[in-house]
Formats: sequence, C-alpha cells, structure tokens
Amino acid sequence: MRDLISLDLYPLDNPDSGGFQNLVETCRAALAKDGLFNLPGFVRQVALEQAVRELVPLFENHAFVHARRHNIYFRKNVEDLDAAHPALQEFETTNRTVCADQMEQAVVIQLYEWPPFADFLAKVMGKDRLFTMADSLARVNAMSYGDGEALNWHFDRSEFTTTLLLQAPEHGGDFEYDQDLRTDVDPNYGGVADLLEGRRTPTRLQLEPGTLNVFKGKNTAHRVTPTKGLRHRMIAVFSYFERPGVMFSDEERIGFYGRSV
Repeated sequence: MRDLISLDLYPLDNPDSGGFQNLVETCRAALAKDGLFNLPGFVRQVALEQAVRELVPLFENHAFVHARRHNIYFRKNVEDLDAAHPALQEFETTNRTVCADQMEQAVVIQLYEWPPFADFLAKVMGKDRLFTMADSLARVNAMSYGDGEALNWHFDRSEFTTTLLLQAPEHGGDFEYDQDLRTDVDPNYGGVADLLEGRRTPTRLQLEPGTLNVFKGKNTAHRVTPTKGLRHRMIAVFSYFERPGVMFSDEERIGFYGRSV
C-alpha cells in the first residue's frame, strides 16, 4: 500500500506510533469543529493517475446515467410540510455511476479492502469496528460529473461519508455545506428554506485530487456545484458500517444503479 497511500504523511500502517495517534486526534478535532476532515495528498499521484485510467473506460462504456429530480430529503412527501413549502423545492442531479462489481481490483477497491483503512476510520469516528459492505454493487461507487452536471442539495442517510476526489473539473464542482442545519429532534424547515432560497451562505471547499474527505452529512445540508468544462469531476465513495453483512434492497439497487444484480 505504500505505493498507493502517502503513508509517510498518514501512517495508517503503524497504529501504535505517535504519528498515527496525532493524526487520529487531529481528525477528531476537525470533525467536532467543522463536521468533516480532509487529508490532502492521501493517495499518491502515480496511483491517482492509475485510478483515473482504470475508471475512464468504465464511465464511457458501462456507467449508469443517474438523472433525477429530487428535494433535499430525497422523499416525495415530508410529514407536517405542505407540498408547496420552499424546503421541498426540487433540483436536478445528474451523474454517471460505476459499481464495485465492475472495477475488479482497481486502485479504489484495493484501498477500500485494506483493513488498516477501516481501522483508522473507526478510531477517528469513535467506533469499536467498521466493516466493509457485503453488497457487491454498493460497497464502492465511483461517480463522474460532466459539463453542467451536479450533485444537488441533500442530507445523507448515513452518519458519515468517506470519499476520495480522483479528478477535478476545469471549473466548478465545489463542495458546499451548511453545518448542522438540522438536528435529530429539530428538522429546522425554516432554516432549510432559507438555505435553498439564498438567505443562508454555505461554506465552500475546493478540494484537490487525491484528497480523502470524511464528512458527517446526516444533519448537514450539502451539495456539489455544477461542473464546467470538458474534464469530468470523478470521485470514489466508500461505504462502511458498524455491523457486517449490510446489503441494499433490490429497490435501492435499481434506484441507484438501474439494476438489482
């Protein structure tokens, strides 16, 4: 893994070292303060270029084009909200998705399946253990966004999301978020409406390729702005859970990937 990950900067392979403990504490502090942490240069440049080469033909020939209109909740109806409420306004999201079962032993699969990677994430998140997903489609996904395409406003279903930016677009494709816009007990529909109608200013990040991003998005609204130019924005998404054997339902697979197997 030393040829893939910058282990000199991020010693995931040496969990008993002072460097590892310092890294964990730094990431925990960033999560508590900002709701996310970034590790620039996590993947080495040569490995990053290889990852892109592996995925380009899959995006061109075998990807599922996922185009949909949705509101920030990804639900048609929300209890206690009138259908005309501004918190329920809809947006366009379009991307191409490649699933884990299409990647063989690509760079992103090697990273995902390396046990110290999950162990590190568990330490930072304060979990006893994290498990790779059993679902052969959903465990690792790669997404590509072309000119004018975007991932629009939403909340995540899971507690945290782990992504690796593989390629940045020529312009746009910025990550924006409004931290802790809601809580588990207060949906803050008024605040959501203010964000969507431009009365709240989200935080904007421009990430460099090779950056690992871990983000607590369940209660933080976020999006990726539309990309501009011929170069696509490419990102890998890694799914870990606190219990083994997690699978998507056939309905979820069809909704996300256009197929159940």
